[in-house]
Amino acid sequence: MICQTRRYYGGRRRRVRRTRRLFLVLLSAALLLLLITVLMRWLAAPPALAVIEPVGLSAQSEADAVGASDAGQDWQLILVNAQHALPDDFSVELADVGSGHSVDARIASALQVMLDDCRAAGLEPLICSSYRTQQIQQSLFDDKVQRLIAEGYAPDAAQAKAGTVVAVPGTSEHQTGLAVDLVDAGNQNLDETQEQTPVQQWLLAHSWEYGFVLRYPNDKSSVTGIIYEPWHYRYVGKDAARDMHEGGLCLEEYLQADGALAA
Repeated sequence: MICQTRRYYGGRRRRVRRTRRLFLVLLSAALLLLLITVLMRWLAAPPALAVIEPVGLSAQSEADAVGASDAGQDWQLILVNAQHALPDDFSVELADVGSGHSVDARIASALQVMLDDCRAAGLEPLICSSYRTQQIQQSLFDDKVQRLIAEGYAPDAAQAKAGTVVAVPGTSEHQTGLAVDLVDAGNQNLDETQEQTPVQQWLLAHSWEYGFVLRYPNDKSSVTGIIYEPWHYRYVGKDAARDMHEGGLCLEEYLQADGALAA
């Protein structure tokens, strides 16, 4: 009877051990399967898109800040010129538009449609310049100053002259992401000959339909403070672009007429 009891309990313990081993094997297999599933889902997930935000500009007086900090002014009508510098905390989400160029993400689609329609007309528009950082604008301005000094200008005069051709850093529309320099593939010179190219003739006639305007017209230099640039286009939105086109207004004049800018 004792031997039979021992055999019974001994067999029972063996069965329990086998059951435990089987349970541990199954548990390990389940955990491994769960880990593999989680890993595969993580690898299959698309990477998050990065938002590009430039570093804030060098300090400017709060009184100079305009546009982005004005609650009543649309973002596309921000005024940036020698009298209205960008706010200290200005930043912009950028979108790539090809060939190393980027613009404010909110205007990328309108720009692309305009260029596509220009090409559909048998023309070859090219983006010459787009968004610029503070550092790039500073480099362009300094280079212009040095070239003027080499031509015989005194340093102060070179600074003043340069500011009418290359905007002083912090006052350039290119730093907003809302401006692009567009040229004809057959003439990529940034001078007044650009006006006569087929691309510029098309843009002058149609850019307003897409929300863009020629920012520095030939007869508005006394208002804008910038020389005639028949290549520099600025996005202002379709409504404003239409009104500016029909009224022959530059942005400063439009904002004054609209009451958003003191005369």
